[in-house]
Amino acid sequence: MAALGRGSPAGILAHARRDAAARARRALAALEAFALPLRCPGCGAPATRRRVLCDACWAAIPGLDQWLCARCLGRGDDPARCRIHRGYACWCAWVYDDRAACLVQTLKYQGRRALARGLGGRLAQSLSMHYRPDLVVEVPMHGVRRRERGFNQAAWLAEAVAARLAAPWLEGALTRVHPTPPQTRLGAAARRSNLRGAFRVRDPEALRGRKVLLVDDVITTGSTVEACLDVLQASGAEAVAAALAWAS
Repeated sequence: MAALGRGSPAGILAHARRDAAARARRALAALEAFALPLRCPGCGAPATRRRVLCDACWAAIPGLDQWLCARCLGRGDDPARCRIHRGYACWCAWVYDDRAACLVQTLKYQGRRALARGLGGRLAQSLSMHYRPDLVVEVPMHGVRRRERGFNQAAWLAEAVAARLAAPWLEGALTRVHPTPPQTRLGAAARRSNLRGAFRVRDPEALRGRKVLLVDDVITTGSTVEACLDVLQASGAEAVAAALAWAS
């Protein structure tokens, strides 16, 4: 069989096809932007697919840029003043408001990977002055739900955060070993019970003694992050978490 090197006829043809496909995608995107200009859902001003919001609405999302205790969140205590629960710190870049909700829901339900790069960059930018991990991992999604959705938005965010912090991203370091009912309408205690035993570290030796950053999109009661940090600590990792926004 002839080699498919770049200089071979087959290689040249394959390269030409890829180049033509890339030009077609760019032309289609330009035509779409001309024919169907995007509008910011926050104020109606022009926006882009990469950010969804206009610059003004993006900048107006209330910043948090501080550590919260995931364990205190689940117990109804002040999460910003905890000095007891070492190993349950979660850095949050924003407070979850309507604008942040628009971004997260667009990422989660429309699969905008370019948006994940911008959001992950924002999270990493706020975190970089305070913490440098050895490894970055994501909150996992059960395989059934992953196949239904086609992607894990937390993994996309983790990839972007890792790139910005110049740290390796260890995709799939955590697994969700059984599916759990949606957490949305559950109280804090029910959420913790729902997640008991739901996560496992795939290769504990790869994490032992490492500073590991766990990434998720939103933290609410802290139960998911707490459960993931539990198993990361049990593997010997020095783990903390980071979330794009805190839904207080």
